[in-house]
Amino acid sequence: MLPDAPWPSMTHREATAELVLAGWTPCGVGDWAVGLRSPDGLWAARVCPFDPAYAAFLELCRRRAGNPYLPRVAFDTPLEGGGTLAVLEFLTPLDAERAGEVARQWREGTGEAALAEVRRAAAAIDAEFRARTPWWDGVDLNPGNVRRALDGRVAVIDVFCVDGASLYGQVLRDAEVVRAKLPGHRHLLDIPYIARESTPEEIRALRAAWHRAP
Repeated sequence: MLPDAPWPSMTHREATAELVLAGWTPCGVGDWAVGLRSPDGLWAARVCPFDPAYAAFLELCRRRAGNPYLPRVAFDTPLEGGGTLAVLEFLTPLDAERAGEVARQWREGTGEAALAEVRRAAAAIDAEFRARTPWWDGVDLNPGNVRRALDGRVAVIDVFCVDGASLYGQVLRDAEVVRAKLPGHRHLLDIPYIARESTPEEIRALRAAWHRAP
């Protein structure tokens, strides 16, 4: 499935390049990560430079492995500098009406037993990560996080989040606070959201603040 590579020693840029060279095709860009589809079409790789919340989602998938509302995870590894690489079954967009309905069931505590099982496990993981993860923001399931697997079932992804606005605001105020609370995370400024949404002046200010810190 994956090329044989020393993934933990590679940055997110190197990991992305390795996958592209192995025939994986870029197929999506989110706020925190980029996605690539495997040559056989069955899998998606999520390459992320920085996302403290993603470990919580992987933990959810581990604890409720086999639940139809969660994607199968074939592989995950840390990357150098705090990034992550995960390979999950490929998911496609779900029609807006159905996605909105599942998100509503999640919010209201209704729907199938399997969805309720995921929601309960997510609540427990939320409490655990809230106690130890700086800038934690909790569970955030919106219709965009509701997808369809190739076998037709509905699956949810990326149901946890951190408070990015507060975190990057702290970078601008005093980046050393962020370094102290998130040691080892060196690529905070490489997330797609910053590249997509920030002005050149905002990017310059963030980089100046980050590189002023020891």
